[in-house]
Amino acid sequence: MKKFGLEKRLLFIMAMIFALVLTACDNAARLEGEGDDGGETEELAPEDITIGLSVSTLNNPFFGKLENGVVETAEGQGSTVQTVDAQDDTATQINDIDDLIQQDVDILLINPVDSDSIVPAVESANDADIPVITLDRSSSGGEVVTLIASDNVEGGEMAAEYIADSVGEDANVVQIEGVPGASASNERGEGFNNIAEDQLNVFESQSGNFNRSEGLSVMENLLQSHSDIDAVFSQNDEMALGAMEALESAGLDDDVMVIGFDGNDDAIQSVEDGDLDGTVAQQPYDMGELGVEAVYDHFSGETVEEEISSPLELVTADSED
Repeated sequence: MKKFGLEKRLLFIMAMIFALVLTACDNAARLEGEGDDGGETEELAPEDITIGLSVSTLNNPFFGKLENGVVETAEGQGSTVQTVDAQDDTATQINDIDDLIQQDVDILLINPVDSDSIVPAVESANDADIPVITLDRSSSGGEVVTLIASDNVEGGEMAAEYIADSVGEDANVVQIEGVPGASASNERGEGFNNIAEDQLNVFESQSGNFNRSEGLSVMENLLQSHSDIDAVFSQNDEMALGAMEALESAGLDDDVMVIGFDGNDDAIQSVEDGDLDGTVAQQPYDMGELGVEAVYDHFSGETVEEEISSPLELVTADSED
């Protein structure tokens, strides 16, 4: 009898363990797939959402348009936007994002100064259960709902192909790079080099930090080292316009082709005036608008793609005709 009672107790214990395992598996299965990152997402109506927007610098007209796209789209739906300007300083951006986290915003839209340096801020948002969307530039770590950006690699290739077609293969070219470490700098350079390595003679690449005055200085330095430049690829329009100033001062503006990237108002006007030869035009307002649309999709429980592309267009004097 004792042996039989022991066997019954063992069978009972095994049954209980089996039931607990099944319950745990069922709970895991129900939680899997809830929200974009596998966690449960609270559904919010647009009028109940406060968006924290961190912009790398509002001194650049491109990012001013991006902010306008976010603010006007969000406020048109009743959402609140709190904008902070990092002024191209990574420490400032991290502090700003920490402030937004403390204010308990519902979601963060971040346009990073630097893709590597932004990681701690993204991870802090993750720890606070605040979702993150990155705009124009990616984060090298942490969890983000999506990256909304133009295909920078494709844009760099477009610029190099246009130079090769217009000036000719084996043209002597210099490249003015953006902020070192920024994903946009890396990707635009990658695309440009994909074509340039086979079709162009690239003398040198130097960073102008996406800044017009630095673009001017870099171009002046490059002209001192290289007297026979045929074309310049600048990784943004601000540096391209600075390079144009240096070329005009040297009396070379009619001899050297300059292609920028972004399609800001000053660059488009310069193309129309016959000064700047072209720009790979992004649509920053649309990028901001797409960011807000991704916010609403996220909080309505819809699936958001890991990357959302914003369109590009090569604008030249010929395309303006």
